[in-house]
Amino acid sequence: MKILQFQPILKQILWGGDKIVPFKQLDCNTPNIGESWELSGVASDQTLCATMEDKSLNTLVAEYKEKLVGKANYERFGNEFPLLIKFIDARQDLSIQVHPDDETALRQGRMRGKTEMWYLMQSDADAKLYSGLKQQITPEQYKAMVEDGSICDALAQYPVKEDDVFFLPAGRIHAIGAGCFLAEIQQTSDVTYRIYDFKRKDKDGNYRQLHTEEAAEAIDYTVYDDYRTQYTPCKNKAVEIADCPYFTTSVYDIDSATEIDAINQDTFVVLIVLKGEGTVTTDDGEAVSVKAGDTLLIAAENKTLQVDGNIKLLETHIN
Repeated sequence: MKILQFQPILKQILWGGDKIVPFKQLDCNTPNIGESWELSGVASDQTLCATMEDKSLNTLVAEYKEKLVGKANYERFGNEFPLLIKFIDARQDLSIQVHPDDETALRQGRMRGKTEMWYLMQSDADAKLYSGLKQQITPEQYKAMVEDGSICDALAQYPVKEDDVFFLPAGRIHAIGAGCFLAEIQQTSDVTYRIYDFKRKDKDGNYRQLHTEEAAEAIDYTVYDDYRTQYTPCKNKAVEIADCPYFTTSVYDIDSATEIDAINQDTFVVLIVLKGEGTVTTDDGEAVSVKAGDTLLIAAENKTLQVDGNIKLLETHIN
């Protein structure tokens, strides 16, 4: 099957910045692009395939089934593509939020929860984000701190730089800060519980809705020493930076021909190009030129995958 590329869905958001359009080299003058949905099977926001007659991602899954996503993935997820891939550019601080796990989401009337990860790209020098609790609090203390505006005092804050990684299992409080530019990999789910929004008002003078009660039930109150993922970079080989039931992700920093290991498994492979340019070649000899900002979906029926060039990318799949 051909290497698949999709038309991004650009989200114009009040807090959006100006990094996504030049990064992806788009012919577009739209301001405040906060998110580029690169690969989405979310029912209301499906990406359309640029290489397969503008078919939606889930339509392709339904048509090609295990040939596209792999036998186990098709049995598990059916006709819905199981990952949502985004680029995010925050000009302002996003709200403090949390996502439920699958069990909590179902109990609260949602289809599924959301586990995700962030890979930082070239962000502003003073960019920061929140990830996890730095002190032990109870659900009652959490509600009181939301009410009096002190909830950020309980959160771990990190200055960030390019190549930093944060894994965000469902239940971990988090927020992307102003100046952050990142790639996000997550379950196909758009469920978010807004905890605190810095008492900001929208253009109509209203506060945005908070989900205090739902979030209290979803939060994992465990405190850890460090929420940043530690890893050792290495040239021309997979460096695993996340592994969970919903996705496994590695970073590749390539300057000579390199095989993508995960293609040998019965699963699709997503490549997210972070830097540079090169060529991706499948076992049938198809070669596609790629550059920073491109996202590729490689079908499970392909059994070899080689990347040439001077290029840094994320590879993600489901074990």
